[in-house]
Amino acid sequence: MEILRSQKKSSSDDIAVVSTLPLYRSPPQLEVRLEDFELFAIDRLRVLKGISDGLSRGKKPDEIEKLVSDLLKTHMRHSQASEVMNKDIISHFVLRLVYCRTEELRKWFLSMETTLFRYRYKLESLESQRALLAEFNLPYKVVSNAEFESVKEKLSQVARSIGHPLTSADVIFYKVPFEEVPELVAGRRVYIHKGHAYVAMNQVISLVVTQFRSNLSKALILTNRKWTFMISDKEKDRLTPIVEALSTSYLGPDYSEQKEFAEISLKDLDRVANSSFPLCMRHLFDKLREDHHLKYGGRMQLGLFLKGVGLTLDDALAFWKSEFSKKVGPERFDKEYAYSIRHSYGKEGKRVDYTAYSCQKVISSTPGVGDHHGCPYRHFSEDNLRAALCNMGVSSRAMTDVMDKVRNRHYQLACTLTFEAVHSSSCDSGINHPNQYFNDSQKILQSKANPSV
Repeated sequence: MEILRSQKKSSSDDIAVVSTLPLYRSPPQLEVRLEDFELFAIDRLRVLKGISDGLSRGKKPDEIEKLVSDLLKTHMRHSQASEVMNKDIISHFVLRLVYCRTEELRKWFLSMETTLFRYRYKLESLESQRALLAEFNLPYKVVSNAEFESVKEKLSQVARSIGHPLTSADVIFYKVPFEEVPELVAGRRVYIHKGHAYVAMNQVISLVVTQFRSNLSKALILTNRKWTFMISDKEKDRLTPIVEALSTSYLGPDYSEQKEFAEISLKDLDRVANSSFPLCMRHLFDKLREDHHLKYGGRMQLGLFLKGVGLTLDDALAFWKSEFSKKVGPERFDKEYAYSIRHSYGKEGKRVDYTAYSCQKVISSTPGVGDHHGCPYRHFSEDNLRAALCNMGVSSRAMTDVMDKVRNRHYQLACTLTFEAVHSSSCDSGINHPNQYFNDSQKILQSKANPSV
């Protein structure tokens, strides 16, 4: 696939300062191997999801700045230093394809990429920041010395009110329409006079970020149109599986089988379900015990989870048969349901070793009438969710925090807060997989049972 590389020049008449931070105005004209196409996108996605988790957990700006720096060092490096810029640009444009396809996807990508740009801009040198500002060709002029002197006292009052008194170096201000710096106006961090805001050089980031966000928002809509109407069918057939998979991809450990703890036997199921199952699996387990049946989506979600926690194939067949036989009879179970269980363990058909569903896959499912799979934090009514959380032992104080995250659609963080409330233990990495929830729960419970170990 061909992608365009942007050329960066400073508009200054002096020696051009080239920033390492691209503006992604057009895709680079490079031949990209399909393998790199996917791997680069996954690395950038790890950065964006790390930022999303940090924001959802309420990290402060200085903490987010360090987080962004660490994430970039960990995931956006390249074996060849000269290729770091290419990886940056390629990965951005690949994820544009991935996240341009729906309003919800565009909104998330726009927010995360803008946040990433904001903190990368802050990490740039002053010369590089000025070069980036010049690249946007913004129609703003530096306030003249005479005008600066006429409003200096007002500027000083604003500066003192936000804890950054003016110094002799703080003499570069831009005069811009106030509506173009809404975050500065909302925070009362600028002096406004006759419809214009006086923006200090150290606040220019607000102007740059607003422009970057506007450009990217328009570009995402345009990318969606091009993807829909202009990409050839041959190219779509080649890229669509990768593009669709990336938007719901799980980037953590493989939980196809239990590797940390001993296999879970049938006699252990009720005990560990009560102590260590996340709400999504506990709900399915309880409904199975209650109704002695689950539809296909529920069987797959719970069945692969049980496989991941260490339930053997023989025990899985015995477990499902004991429940289903109470409703459909043993003969019908053997005829209609046993095959799919053996298939999920890789013993039938193509013998694929299926992996347990990640949180992202669970959240993105759309259960219908009579279904019980999916994510309770997303699909339950508020009353039902409160009742379910209460049954898990979540206190009223923790409940408030969980419900607040649910209302803001931070479902994984809501699950993380539930885990912390139930286990009285922090989970800094966040919950990204139901089997991670189970494993982390078992570790905590075993350490409490054997404190000397």
